Formats: sequence, C-alpha cells, structure tokens
Amino acid sequence: MSEFLGPLDAAGRVPARQQTRIASFLMSGHGALARQLAIAMPPHLRFGWQTEMHAQLYRETEVVSLLVHATSWVPDLEIPLLCLAWEAAWLPKPVADIKDRDQGLLIDTAALGHALHAAIRPAALLPLEAAAEDPFVLALRRIEFESSRMMQAQIQFLKSPQLLDVRDAVNAAVERRHAEVRRLWTALLESIGVTEG
Repeated sequence: MSEFLGPLDAAGRVPARQQTRIASFLMSGHGALARQLAIAMPPHLRFGWQTEMHAQLYRETEVVSLLVHATSWVPDLEIPLLCLAWEAAWLPKPVADIKDRDQGLLIDTAALGHALHAAIRPAALLPLEAAAEDPFVLALRRIEFESSRMMQAQIQFLKSPQLLDVRDAVNAAVERRHAEVRRLWTALLESIGVTEG
C-alpha cells in the first residue's frame, strides 16, 4: 500500500484503473448531490444560503462533466456493484428530531455536500512526479480547489439562524455523513492499493 496514486507511467500519468475507480466514485457522489440539490431548490430564492446552494448545483454538475472528459477510462467489472453501494449511501435520509421533512432532507443534502467536500481530498493523493498538465491530475486539483469554496454554501446553511433550534440534530447529521463518506472513500482507496496518510 502507498499513500499516493501510482506507480505513474513514464509520462507521469496515474494508472487508468485508479483513474477509473476514483472518477467513478467522485462522479457518483457529486452526481447524487447535484440531483438532490436540483430537487430541493425552491422556485424562488429567499435566503442568501439558497443563492449559494443554487450556484453549487451547477458546480457539482461541472465536477461530473470534468471527470467524464479528463479520465482515462478502462473496463472495471467491479464498478457496477460498487456504484450500487455508493448510490445507496447517497440516498437522502431525513434527519432525526426534525419535524419538517423537507427541512430535514435539505439538512441531509447539505451534510452530504459538506462531507464530500471536506472528507475527500483527491489532489493529496497525487505524487509530486505526477504530470502537471495531465487532464486527470488537473481535474483532481481543480476539484479540491473548488471544494473549499463549495463547502461555504453548506456551512452558511447549516449554521444559519433558521436552524438554531435544531443545532444538535444538524451536527449529528453532519457527523453521520462524514463518517459514511470517509468509510466509503477509505474502502475505495484500499481497493486500488492506496492508504490515506
């Protein structure tokens, strides 16, 4: 096991099997988040955090599109089964102790988004020797850079005054989603011979 992706080929590219697995996982998570945001978005924006969530919907779509085009894909017969497990994990889960079901689902969506952007640092897996101009390498770096910005939307909502009365339930939802995303990400990395340092 290594802390970095590789071994890199002579041109400094990440092996296609590792690219396929990582891109599949990230596309599954960010695609699910985009779908949930599209459904949860109100027809008229009334709060500042809704504006941020609206912008995030399109950034999540950009992440998926970027990975589709930047990845060197190879057949991987395990991906369909892995995707089933990932997609099941991303399903919306109402937050306990919140009576308003729609609010609970929106909190869960924001918690999932926060976990996907905070718990996964794909660029940290790249060795220094990785080809700086390789599309996959650039995509991972771009995703990590954008993640720090996208987390602001979740934080703005999750810490908003509208949720002050249910702060404990919000914190529990965020912790649950973080643990779930970390567990799945760790399993994925182990499947391609990588351990997080």
